[in-house]
Amino acid sequence: MAQLRAFESARENGREVPEIVCFEKQEDWGGQWNFSWRTGIDGNGEPVHSSMYRNLWSNGPKEALEFAEYTFDEHFGRAISSYPPRAVLWDYISGRVEHSDVKKYVRFNTSVRWVQYDEETQKFTVTVEDLINRTTESSEFDHVIVGSGHFSFPNVPEFAGIETYPGSLRHAHDFRGAESFADKDVLLIGASYSAEDIGVQSYKMGARSVTLSYRTQAMGFDWPEGMREVPLVERFDGSTVHFSDGTSGEYDAVVLCTGYLHHYPFLPSDLALDSPNCIYPATLYRGVVAESNDKLFYLGAQDQWFTFNMFDAQAWYVRDVILGDITVPNQEAQEAHMATWLARADAITTATEEIQFQADYIRDLIEMTDYPMFDLDEVVRIFLEWKADKRSNILGYRDEVYTSVMTGTMAVVHHTPWLAELDDSIERYLSEPENDVQAVLNDGESVLESKP
Repeated sequence: MAQLRAFESARENGREVPEIVCFEKQEDWGGQWNFSWRTGIDGNGEPVHSSMYRNLWSNGPKEALEFAEYTFDEHFGRAISSYPPRAVLWDYISGRVEHSDVKKYVRFNTSVRWVQYDEETQKFTVTVEDLINRTTESSEFDHVIVGSGHFSFPNVPEFAGIETYPGSLRHAHDFRGAESFADKDVLLIGASYSAEDIGVQSYKMGARSVTLSYRTQAMGFDWPEGMREVPLVERFDGSTVHFSDGTSGEYDAVVLCTGYLHHYPFLPSDLALDSPNCIYPATLYRGVVAESNDKLFYLGAQDQWFTFNMFDAQAWYVRDVILGDITVPNQEAQEAHMATWLARADAITTATEEIQFQADYIRDLIEMTDYPMFDLDEVVRIFLEWKADKRSNILGYRDEVYTSVMTGTMAVVHHTPWLAELDDSIERYLSEPENDVQAVLNDGESVLESKP
C-alpha cells in the first residue's frame, strides 16, 4: 500500500510512472491489519495471512507510526487517543490509499505462484492464479517489489512430549481472541511482543492465571497478581509442563509466541531473502534492494520499531530507483555501504541504540527523496517514553497520550480505560458515551459501570 501511494504521489507531481500491477492474495488490502476469523486456510484455500485477533489495540503510540503526508488529524478530522484498536488503524491506512485512488492497480484474490528472472531479457516472469476463477497466467515485468511482510509464517519449535498435551494448543499466528481463556490457566511460550500482548489480553479477559516462559531473558514487567514469568519449557507430560528451573504447572491452554520466519514460496532460492528477524538484513542494499538482483526490492523486511512511516520511506526510495532518479551503485559499492551499516547494527547492545539506528536509517532514505522529512529524534523520544510507561504500568500504558510529531496535536484520553474497554469496534472507539463512568482501582482491576 505504501508503494502504490509512492507512485501515485509521483504521478500527482507530474512525473511519468510505469504500468503498475499489484497482486494481493486476500480479498481486501491491509495486510496484517486485515483481520480474518479464519485460521490455517482462508476461504480460497490459501494460507491465512493475518495474525490479528479480536480486541487487538496498538501496542505502540500512533504518533510513532503516523504517515508524514497523511496525518490522523486529516483522516479523522479530530484528535483521537494514542493507542487505537486494530479497526481504527486499518481505517487510517486504508483511507489514505482510498483517497489516492490506487485500488484500481490491485488484483485481489490473486496469488503469486512463481517468479523467475531471465538474465538474457533482464525481465521477471510472474505466474499468478486468479483464486476466484481458478485461472493461471504469466506476465513479464521489469521490476518486482515484495511487500508481503514477514510476520505470517510461524516459527514452531519442538518441545519434548508436546504431542501428549491434551489442551488447547496453537501458535500466536492462529490466536483469534482470549475470551475462551476466562477461568483458565494459560501458558505463553515466548518473551516478545506477542507473548506480552496475548498475556495481558488473557488477563483482561479473565484468565485464572497467565504464565510466560522465556528462553533467554524475562521481560521483567511489573505483572499483576496472577501473571508470572518462568524459564523455558523443558518438556510436556500431558497437561503438566516442566520448566528448566525445576518447577512445573498444569495448563488448560498453550500459545506458542515463538516468532515468525522469512518465507517466500513464490521465489527461487537465489532471489528469496534468507535472513533472521533483524534490524538490518545482510543482503539488502539500503535495506530494500536485493543484493542478488537490483531489480528486486523488499519492503519492511527488517525488525521494526518504526512501521508505517518506515515503509513509506522505503517505498519512496524504491520508486525513485525504478523511475531512474536514484542510481544503485555497483556490487562492490553496495557491499561496502552494507558493511558500514551492518557493523553499526552488530555493535548495538540496547533497545535505545536499536531505535536510534532505525531512525537514522529512515532519515538516510528520506533525504534522497521528496518524502516529507519529520522529526525523527522526537519519535525516538516518544518510543523511549513509551518503554518507560510500560515499565511503570504494563496494564495501563495504553491510557497515556502523546503529541503528534506531524501536526502538534495532543492526543485525547480515550473515553474508557483500556483494561475496561471490551469493545474494539471503530464505532465504539469514535463514540462519546456520556453515560459511562469508569473507575480503575489501585490494584489494577477495572470496573465499568453505567449511570442509571
